[in-house]
Amino acid sequence: MITIDSLTVRLGGRPILQDASAAIPTGARIGLIGRNGAGKSTLMKALIGQLEPDNGSITMPRRARVGYIAQEAPSGAITPFEAVLAGDAERASLLEEAESCTDMDRLGDLHDRLLAIDAYAAPSRAAIILTGLGFDEEMQAQPLDTFSGGWKMRVALGALLLSNPDVLMLDEPSNHLDLEATLWLESFLKAYQGTLVVISHERDLLNNVVTAILHLQDGKLTLYPGGYDAFEKQRAERAAQLAAAKASQDAQRARLEDYVARNSARASTAKQAQSRAKMLAKMQPIAALMEDPSLSFDFPSPEEMRPPLITLDLAAVGYGETPILQRLNLRIDPDDRIALLGRNGNGKTTLARLLAAQLAPMDGAMAASGRMRVGYFTQYQVEELSSDGTPLDHMTRAMEGASPGAVRAQLGRFGFSGHRATARIGTLSGGERARLALALITRDAPHLLILDEPTNHLDVDAREALVQALNAFDGAVILISHDRHMVELTADRLVLVDEGTAREYAGSIEDYIDFVLGRNQPREGNGAKPKKDKRASAKDREAARLARSTVTASEKAIARLQDKLAQIDGALADPAGNADKAPADLMRKRAALAAELEEAELQWLDAQDSLEKAEA
Repeated sequence: MITIDSLTVRLGGRPILQDASAAIPTGARIGLIGRNGAGKSTLMKALIGQLEPDNGSITMPRRARVGYIAQEAPSGAITPFEAVLAGDAERASLLEEAESCTDMDRLGDLHDRLLAIDAYAAPSRAAIILTGLGFDEEMQAQPLDTFSGGWKMRVALGALLLSNPDVLMLDEPSNHLDLEATLWLESFLKAYQGTLVVISHERDLLNNVVTAILHLQDGKLTLYPGGYDAFEKQRAERAAQLAAAKASQDAQRARLEDYVARNSARASTAKQAQSRAKMLAKMQPIAALMEDPSLSFDFPSPEEMRPPLITLDLAAVGYGETPILQRLNLRIDPDDRIALLGRNGNGKTTLARLLAAQLAPMDGAMAASGRMRVGYFTQYQVEELSSDGTPLDHMTRAMEGASPGAVRAQLGRFGFSGHRATARIGTLSGGERARLALALITRDAPHLLILDEPTNHLDVDAREALVQALNAFDGAVILISHDRHMVELTADRLVLVDEGTAREYAGSIEDYIDFVLGRNQPREGNGAKPKKDKRASAKDREAARLARSTVTASEKAIARLQDKLAQIDGALADPAGNADKAPADLMRKRAALAAELEEAELQWLDAQDSLEKAEA
C-alpha cells in the first residue's frame, strides 16, 4: 500500500498540497485528476522522490520498484528498439555481468534470475510494445535522433512499460499518442498487474482502466471508487450534500448573529449572547464545491456563407516534390463537423494545412470561397506564446485597430476577464495557454475551425466545456484528436487518412475502435460461408455502418438545430435584451432552421429504417 499522510508541499512559498492524505491499495489502478494547476504533477514528483515535502510523509511498499518517465526524452544514435530494451535495467545489468563472469556458481545464479524475469523474451516484448505505440519494423531500426520529440517520448514510454515496475507512474501518457496508440496503451494498462497511478484527462481511459479516482482539489486528496463517470456522480451527490449543509449552517449562523445583536446589550441575556458569540467564532465554515468561473469557451459566430466552403477534386499535397496524400476528393460545407482519423504520420496534419491554405495543392484542384476565414489551432501556437507578455498584449496585437472594449470582449469569451487578462503568460497553466491560443485564432469569427489536438493541456471539465462550445458554434469544424469522447460528441462525419489518401469512413467511432482493436472482424475457417454469402454479409455490414453513421449524424444535427431554435425563441421573447436583432430577421432565420430541422428528422427516420433492415 502507498500511504500519503498529511502531506504539505509549497512552491515559491505558495501551498500546493496542504495536509493531503490518501491510501492507495497494492495492485490498484488509480486515476489522479484535478484542474489544471491543482498540483497533480507536483504530487507525482513527491511520490517518486524528486520533490521533498515540507511536511508529512509518503510510505511506499518495501523493495517496490517504482517506474516513471523522465522529463527528457532519450536521444542519440541508438535505435528505439535498443532504447526500449535498455529500459529494463536489471536485465541489462545481469546480461553484462554474465558475459564476463567466470564463477560458475554466480553464473548459475545469474541465469536463474534471467529466466525468472523472462529476460530472453524481452526482445519480442519490446517489439510488441513499439508496434503498439506506432513504430513499424523500419522505424524501430532508425536512430533516435531522426525522430521528433513526440516520437522520442513514445520510446521513453515503451522503455518504462518493458521494465514492468511494481508501481507504475504515468503523467499524461497519451499526450504524444494518436487514437490508435492510445487504444493499445489502454489495453496494456488494463492487463497491468502492478500498482498504477496515472494522471490523465482522457475520460474513456479513466473509465476503462482505473479502479479508483484520486481527486486533488484545494490541496486536498479524496479517493473515489470506480472510474470517471462514477466519480462525477459521487462528486455531484457530494456537492448537493455540501450545498444543503452550507445552507443549513448559514441559516444557523444568521440566527446566532441576530440573537447576539439583539441581546448583547441586555444584562439579563448578555451571558447567553456571549455564549452564542463564542459558538459563532468556533463554527467552521462549510466550503461549497466551487467551479472555476474562468472555465469558458465561446466561439464567435461567423456570418452565413453558401455551401460549399471547400472542394477538393483529385488533389495532391505534400512537401517539396514529394506528395504525402493524393486522389483527395472532399467537400466541406458550412455546418460540417468532421473528425480526421488515422495514425500519426499518415498525413492528417498535412491535410489540415492544405485546408487552412498553408500548403498549396501539388496536383488536382482545390476550390475555396474567397470570403472564408479559417481559424487553425496547433500545439505550436501554445508553445510560441511569449512568457513575458499578457493575454491582453497578445490580443491587442492580433486585433490591431480594434477598440479596447472589443479586445477585452474577445478575451472574456475565453475566461480572461479582469486581472486574468493582464496576468503574465509565464504564470498561466497549459490549459489557460490553450484557451488563449483558441481565443487568438477565433478573433475574426472564422467560418471554419481546424483544431489539431486541442485537448492536450485541458483537464476533463475544460474538455467538456470545449465540446459544448463546438456544438454551439455556427461554423464548420475539422477535428484531429485522440480524445474519442470528444470525437464521438462533436463529429458528424469521419474521414480516414490512410494509405496515401483520405476517404469517408462509413461507420461510427465505435466501429473504428473495433476495427483498430481487431474486434468483430469476419473470421474464416471450417464454418466459413460460401463466397457469395460472405459478399452479401459484407454488403449488409457496410449498409448497417453507413445507416448507423447517418443516424448518429442526424441526431447531432437535430440537437444542434433545436438549440439554435431555442436561442431564437429566447431572443423573440426578450426584444428589449436583443435590440440589435430585428424581429423580422429572427423570424426568417427561425423559419429556415425549422425547415432544416424537419429535413434532419426525415433523414433520421429514413436512416433508422435502413438500419433496422440492414440488421434484420
